[in-house]
Amino acid sequence: MTEITSLSLFELIKNIKEKKISSNEVTKSFVDRSQKSKKLNAYVTENFENCLKLSKEFDNKPNFDLKLPGIPIAVKDLFCTNEVRTTAGSNILNNFVPSYESTVTQNIWNEGGILLGKLNCDEFAMGSSNETSFFGNVQNPIAKDLVPGGSSGGSSAALAANLTPVTIGTDTGGSIRQPASFTGTVGLKPTYGSCSRYGIVAFASSLDQAGPMSKDVKDCSILLEVISSFDKKDSTSIDFKRNNYSSELTKNIKGIKIGIPKEYRVDGMPDEIEKLWKKGIDYAKDCGAEIIDISLPHTSYALPTYYIVAPAEASSNLARYDGVKYGLRSPGENLIDMYEKTRSEGFGEEVKRRIMIGTYVLSSGYYDAYYLKAQKVRQLIKNDFDEAYNKVDAILTPSTPSSAFKIGEKSNDPVSMYLNDIFTVPVNLAGLPGISIPAGVDKNNYPLGLQIIGKPFDEQTVLNIAYSMEEKINYKNKITDWWIK
Repeated sequence: MTEITSLSLFELIKNIKEKKISSNEVTKSFVDRSQKSKKLNAYVTENFENCLKLSKEFDNKPNFDLKLPGIPIAVKDLFCTNEVRTTAGSNILNNFVPSYESTVTQNIWNEGGILLGKLNCDEFAMGSSNETSFFGNVQNPIAKDLVPGGSSGGSSAALAANLTPVTIGTDTGGSIRQPASFTGTVGLKPTYGSCSRYGIVAFASSLDQAGPMSKDVKDCSILLEVISSFDKKDSTSIDFKRNNYSSELTKNIKGIKIGIPKEYRVDGMPDEIEKLWKKGIDYAKDCGAEIIDISLPHTSYALPTYYIVAPAEASSNLARYDGVKYGLRSPGENLIDMYEKTRSEGFGEEVKRRIMIGTYVLSSGYYDAYYLKAQKVRQLIKNDFDEAYNKVDAILTPSTPSSAFKIGEKSNDPVSMYLNDIFTVPVNLAGLPGISIPAGVDKNNYPLGLQIIGKPFDEQTVLNIAYSMEEKINYKNKITDWWIK
C-alpha cells in the first residue's frame, strides 16, 4: 500500500496505462492511508466511498487516452464541487453544498481524475499557517506541532504525507508557494488569468489564482496542462496558446538569463536563507544559466500595498455572506440584527480583521489616500518586473524568509505572520508565474524552498529551470509517518 502512495503522478499514470495496477488499487491505497492520517487534520470533507465506486467504474471501462486515467485527487476546500460540501474553511459556509462545479476541478474530472475529498485551508484563504480554519489547524507531516503553511496548508500536508498524489491550491499572496516551501513539495502559481477562477470562493479577485501542487516538477507540469484553460465563464480568463507543458519539459537551460534582485536581501534575513539562495545561484550556474544582478526598486512597498488591495477586495467579496440565500443564518430580531449576528458568528477573527481593514481603506475620505495610492504603487511594482525582463528570462529568490514555525508561535502577532509573504506577494501584485521547489533544509532539518519567477504566460521556462535545478539539488523529503499509529 505504502509503495503505491509514494509513487509520483507520472509513475501512477504509467502503471495504470500499462495495466500493472488498477485505478481501484491506487484509490484504495490513498483512502487507506488517508484514514490512518486523521491526526494531520488535512481533510474537511471525505469523498472516499464515492471515489472507490468511481475507480471501479473506470476499471470496468478504462480510457487510457485521458491525462489522469482513474487517478484519485484531493483538492483544496476553496473549489466548488458539485453536490460535495465546500466550506472555504469557514463556519459561515459549513453547510454549503454547491450545485455546480468549478472549471479547474471540472477540467481534472474531464481528464479522468476522481475526487478523494476536500482539504483544509485557512478561512477564505486568509492566513499563512492554516491556523485560521474553522475546522482547526493542520499538522505539518515534517514534524509534530509544525504549521504546514497557508492558506493551502491542508493541500501541502496531504501531498507531503502521501494522502494524495497531486493536488490544487489557490495563491493570492503566496498561498501555494509558501506551504510548498514549508513541506518540501513543489507549488506553482500560474500567470493571472491562465487558470479559470469560476467556482473558486473569492478572496481578492485581482490576485487569486489556482495552481498545481506536487511532489516533483514533472508532476506539476502534467497537472498544469490539465487545469490551465480559457473559460468564457470567467471575465479574467485569458485566451492564449497554452504549451504541452509536460512533453515540452527540458533540463537544457543553457544560456537562460536568471536575475538576482538585490532588494530581496532584506534586513534580518536568516543566514541559512542567504546560504540557500547562494547555493541556488550555484545550482543554476551548474545547469548552464547565466546569472545577472538586477534591481526591483519598489519591492519594499509590496507588502503594505498587498495588505491594502487584498483586504479591500475581500471586504467587497465577502459582503455576499449575509445569511439570506445560503450558508449560516443566525436568528435575529429583525433583518439588520440577523445580518450582524450571522456575520459576527460566521466569520473568524482573521477574516473579520481583514474585512475591517478593507472597509476602512475603501471608506469615504480614505479611498484616495490608501486604495487608490496602493493601485498606483502596484503598477510601479509591475513596471519593475517588466524592466527586469528586458535583461533576464527569469528571477531566482528564496520562497520564504524562514522554515516552518511552530503551531501557535505567531497566532497573536498578525504583522509577524504577514511577513511570511514578503518574497511571494510581489509576484501576485504583478500577475506573474512563480514556482517554489524544495532546495535544502535548515538546522532542524525542516525544508526550505527556492522561488523561480517568470515572464507573463511563460510557465514553460519557469518549469524548465525548476526541472533542471531539481535534478542538481536532488532533495528528498524525510518523513517518518510519526502520526500513524
